[in-house]
Amino acid sequence: MFEFLFKRQGDKTGKGRGAQTAVPVKPVPSGEAGSPSNKKGDPAPAGAAPARGSSVVREQQAQQLKMLDGDESRAVDFILQCEFSELRLLAAERVHSRAGLERVHAAIRNTDRRVAKLMQSRLDAIRHHDAELARGQAALAQARALLADDHLTPNQVADLDRKWAIIAAPELQEEFAPLRSSLGARLEAQVQLQRAMIDRLGALRRLETAGLNASDMAASLTRMLDEQTAALAAPEHPSLPRSLVAEFASEHARLSGALATLEGVQAALAAREAALAEWQAQPPSELSAETLRRAWQKLPPLPSGEAGGQVHGRFESLLASLPQPVRKTRDVQGNGQAARTGAELPEGERRAPGDPAAPGEAHGLEARRAKPAKGADQAFIDNMDALEAALQQGSLAHAAELDKALKETKGKGMRLTAPQADRLAHLRAELKRLSDWARWGGNVSREELIKTVEALPTQNLAMAELAKKVGSMRERWKALDSLSGAAPKSLWERFDHACTVAYAPAAAHFRHLADERHANAAKGEAIVAEAGAEIARLESGDADWKHVAGTVQRLRLAWSHLGAIDRKDKKRLDTLFGAALTTLQGPLEEQRKAEVAGREELIDEVLAIDPHDRHALEHLRDIQARWQEHARALPLERKAEQALWQRFRGACDELFARRKETAHALDAERRTHEAAKEAVSARLEEAALDATAATAPKLLREAAAEWHAIGPVPRAHEARVDKRYHEAIARVQHHADLSRRAAGLALAGALRDKLRACQELEDALAQPGQAVSGTDWRARWAALLPAGEQYDPVLDARFEAALHAIDADRDDYARLLEANRSSLLGELLRQEVAAGIDSGAEFARDRLKLQVEALQSTLKAGNKPTHRHTALHALCALPALVDERTAHRIEQLLMRSNREGK
Repeated sequence: MFEFLFKRQGDKTGKGRGAQTAVPVKPVPSGEAGSPSNKKGDPAPAGAAPARGSSVVREQQAQQLKMLDGDESRAVDFILQCEFSELRLLAAERVHSRAGLERVHAAIRNTDRRVAKLMQSRLDAIRHHDAELARGQAALAQARALLADDHLTPNQVADLDRKWAIIAAPELQEEFAPLRSSLGARLEAQVQLQRAMIDRLGALRRLETAGLNASDMAASLTRMLDEQTAALAAPEHPSLPRSLVAEFASEHARLSGALATLEGVQAALAAREAALAEWQAQPPSELSAETLRRAWQKLPPLPSGEAGGQVHGRFESLLASLPQPVRKTRDVQGNGQAARTGAELPEGERRAPGDPAAPGEAHGLEARRAKPAKGADQAFIDNMDALEAALQQGSLAHAAELDKALKETKGKGMRLTAPQADRLAHLRAELKRLSDWARWGGNVSREELIKTVEALPTQNLAMAELAKKVGSMRERWKALDSLSGAAPKSLWERFDHACTVAYAPAAAHFRHLADERHANAAKGEAIVAEAGAEIARLESGDADWKHVAGTVQRLRLAWSHLGAIDRKDKKRLDTLFGAALTTLQGPLEEQRKAEVAGREELIDEVLAIDPHDRHALEHLRDIQARWQEHARALPLERKAEQALWQRFRGACDELFARRKETAHALDAERRTHEAAKEAVSARLEEAALDATAATAPKLLREAAAEWHAIGPVPRAHEARVDKRYHEAIARVQHHADLSRRAAGLALAGALRDKLRACQELEDALAQPGQAVSGTDWRARWAALLPAGEQYDPVLDARFEAALHAIDADRDDYARLLEANRSSLLGELLRQEVAAGIDSGAEFARDRLKLQVEALQSTLKAGNKPTHRHTALHALCALPALVDERTAHRIEQLLMRSNREGK
């Protein structure tokens, strides 16, 4: 207050030591006067009055911000030269390029955190987007590479889709979409090609049982081969499974061979049908059974089965329908009988040609000649048919068995007709020819077997497969012996040596496996012994259950990894180990049951915790620590451990969930409290503009009572809410102080004016020749403002006394004024000493004397309170002449008193 005194004091700064220096004005906060401030709340320089100048600068820079018009480079320059953080933040919203962001961030990161954070976040977003673009380009490159790859697989496309799904690059979607569509089309083509391959292979397999003739089967095979060739020439043919391709080729080759056989069979049937038709069309008298039989043998062989049997039956019927040749003389019959082979005559009837027959022999011969031959029975004929069929099918082993049966049957005295004997001879000749060929082919096959066995060591086969191969080769050798006769000794020795050499690695491998089985048996014995030692320790009472559980688990694991053991040892070791494990697990299971009960109790304790209890978390931590102690003391079975842990964890989660629900309710309540406190702060902020020194205390008391009656707010917002409340209180107090200061200024001005009026009136009365008008002075006095109830009565009395002296004895009053000058100066000096105000160098001695007196008085009387206002009242009431310096000292004393009175 008393700014007019400051100005007057400033005008007279050169008058001497007593001149007062200007007191610096308290700077106005930046938020109220618009002064520049950064986020850290840097105060304005002391002694400055920036409110008006800062607001002008702020308005200028705000106008510059509005004129940026989206120009990013100008926005960057504006940020770098702007003094106001809010304007810098608004301009920073317009910077988006990498260069501008980096420039602003480098220049402002240590001065404006909000702008630096915004720049950093945008730079991070740009870097993240660039990284996503790089990943997207890599995915596009991978897609192009897959599109150019002949061996495209669905797994590769699926991997590409997984990579693309987590890439945030929408601008590359248009480029990726056609590539993905092309890849999808290729996969679809592969699927169609593979499905067609599977269907084609299935159709090929069904051809054999479809009952088609040779021409239809040939057409189907040709069509399927063309389709397979086209599939193998398709762009996506590498996707076809090699196994299916190989199986199709093998099946097609097999069916092609079967087709050739079928065509041969059908051709043979057709040829024999044609021959039978031709012979049946001729008269029987022109046909000869021998000629027909020779012609029949020259035709292609008949197939086995019903069709071949029917054709052959028709041929036999034709032969039976032909007339039998008539024997003309007995000699011819006898010659024919003598010409029979030894196979047709009994051993006793054989004789050399030209030997005379004995009488009994001749009689027997005559008897036989006279008796016609009956021929073979139906079983013999069936065996011959079976022999012929076996020869046609190439089954030499079966044919040899049938020939042996025919020999045994004929040796029992059976007589054959000439056609039957010729047929049997023909069949045996064919059997001999085929046997010779089989013997030659068997030797060739044996050579191939020897080569195959000699090549086995170079094929790097698995030992089991190698042993199986060698065994199969030996079985095939035995089969060749049964089919084509015994092999030469040299071939057998070569084959046996090759098999021995090829089997040597397998033999060594199997010996190694046997050694391993023996070693595993020894390990098993050691495990059983260790289990026995643990049993002895357990029975002695020195049992560490954690060690026992670990030992049981380790022994069980070691036993499961033991490996192969000989069967005779494995059964014994399994029995011993099972008994030892049962002995160990019995007490262990009992202990684990007790441990499970303890864990159940811990779970029940967790469920019983009150979530509203403030010590709930401490109790839960204690239970969790006890759980860990139990788990370390004795581990349970993994399944039981997991089940109990899940229950314990669920109980803990349920407790936290209930606490969370309570916390949510408390948070809602705190948010309600926050809204109520924000409303209190808002009312204070609104009422601060109209607050006065009289209304402010009541307003603050009511706000404080309401504030303390409201409950707590969320911790995250507590500092902000308290800050706003205290700022609102400070604003109310500030406006109350401003109101009080304005009132004090008004009172000080009125006091000064009235005191000056009294001093001027008294000075005029002291001038003998100066005219004084009481009416004018009364009018002037009435125009002055009241100085307050403390000083108005005193000053009014002093003014009335001076006016009364105008009409009364003016000279006496002038002498009184002059006489009171020294009293006034003394009282003024005393009050300056008491107030600590410098009086000037000329009063130094008197001032020192008064200070000593005041100190002595204080020491004698103690620290008694002084009535400064009473002394001031007396000083103002004392009429005395004063000069300008004394008047200024009085005003300065009143100013100090008014300041301390606040």
